[in-house]
Amino acid sequence: MPDLDPEEFRRLAHRYVDWVADHRAGLASRPVRDDVVPGSVRAAFAAEAAEEPQELEALLDRVDDVVVPADTRWQHPGFHAFFPANASLTSLLGEIVAGGLGPQGMLWSTSPACTEVEQAVTDQLARALGLGEAFTHTGGGGGSIQDSASSAALVALLAALHRASGGTWRDTGVSGTERVYVTAETHSSLAKAVRVAGLGERGLRVVPFAPGTRTMDPLALAAMLEVDASQGLVPVMVCATVGTTGTGAVDPVREIAVAAASHGAWTHVDAAWAGVAALCPEFRHLVDGVELVDSFCTDAHKWLLTAFDASLFWVRDATALPAALSLTPAYLRDSASDSGAVVDYRDWQVPLGRRFRAMKLWAVLHGQGLEGLRAHLRGHVALAAELAGRVRAHPGLELAAEPSLSLVCLRVRADDDGPTRQLLAEVNATGRAFLSPTEIDGRFVIRVAFGALTTSGQHLDELWTILTRSPAIGAAR
Repeated sequence: MPDLDPEEFRRLAHRYVDWVADHRAGLASRPVRDDVVPGSVRAAFAAEAAEEPQELEALLDRVDDVVVPADTRWQHPGFHAFFPANASLTSLLGEIVAGGLGPQGMLWSTSPACTEVEQAVTDQLARALGLGEAFTHTGGGGGSIQDSASSAALVALLAALHRASGGTWRDTGVSGTERVYVTAETHSSLAKAVRVAGLGERGLRVVPFAPGTRTMDPLALAAMLEVDASQGLVPVMVCATVGTTGTGAVDPVREIAVAAASHGAWTHVDAAWAGVAALCPEFRHLVDGVELVDSFCTDAHKWLLTAFDASLFWVRDATALPAALSLTPAYLRDSASDSGAVVDYRDWQVPLGRRFRAMKLWAVLHGQGLEGLRAHLRGHVALAAELAGRVRAHPGLELAAEPSLSLVCLRVRADDDGPTRQLLAEVNATGRAFLSPTEIDGRFVIRVAFGALTTSGQHLDELWTILTRSPAIGAAR
């Protein structure tokens, strides 16, 4: 069967776009999550795929029957769990263009536009975030759009291993002496990157927190680096986090970078959630010292209105990633690549192929402007500040940590975790809000992460009513 002709596609696309618009318009009237039995979605499919083609209009009916009743609605205004996943309709317009063009952007020559739009928008954002000219393609570094912060961490580690080996890692692999430094709050993707890179559990070193904080202690880091180096170990990479998943803690980037540089270790900043806040001048202090680091990552697909996947990853040395990752069989060689005048993004990531992710990011920058993006961020920070104030004033609740940007960690005032666990279960059972837990100093804690596209003060009020009417609070008092 031939593909749709353009006119048939036009007709069907109107139906599909209408479906998306109607779905988004009705989100608030639905529960944040559906009550789904494991296996129920899979059971709706026949064991064998259909032999004959079927009407594509009918697929939407199947989506309504199978997918919609089994969804976790990340775009719902009551979604306050994990961190946001901003699939704005603005970015979906860019996705349509990217999918319509359908390029495979592995090389500059396979799609000059795919490559150079990505270079342009990552340069713009590097400047807007205050990363400095050194992180732009015109300044000797540059940005790329990875699928996730996890992939960015792995790529950074591979480049760090190559540099630490003096350029022999590609040939010899790891020796078993390499070490990577994190804290107990660092995202698990760093531990996974260490494992994938072949360092094993012994390759991961956990640096203590500074006294009274949940942030990396630069003095403890410096001491660990010194001891490890004296014992013949190789400090390869230190990961500083700006906005940890658990509590939103912000490691002191400048002091960490100085300590790492004294032993030649690569400094990577994982700012997956919070890094975009640096678009606002009042939050630029969160990335103080970023000009000293080797790589920086923040996710446009979390809090920057860009549909998943779009993780922004910059390096200060544009040669570092190709030096570690480039492989050039004859079928990937061409005159543009051989000239050295272009970027081949295949050398900046683990996979060979890559999508035109920059198109949706360009759509967001075009449609929202930096002013609109800042307003989006500030609105959620204000909601978190309001919630934190209410928690402080409530006799049955308490803050488990100081609020960080749009994240609030709270618990029931009680001697044990039972009431807090009960409160979380009760809130999530309402279907009007969805929260997720974490643990602080061994205690169970509820996280409230504002960030959904349409969340407003009205939804904060609704959440507050649900929280404060819970029997869990009354039982604990």
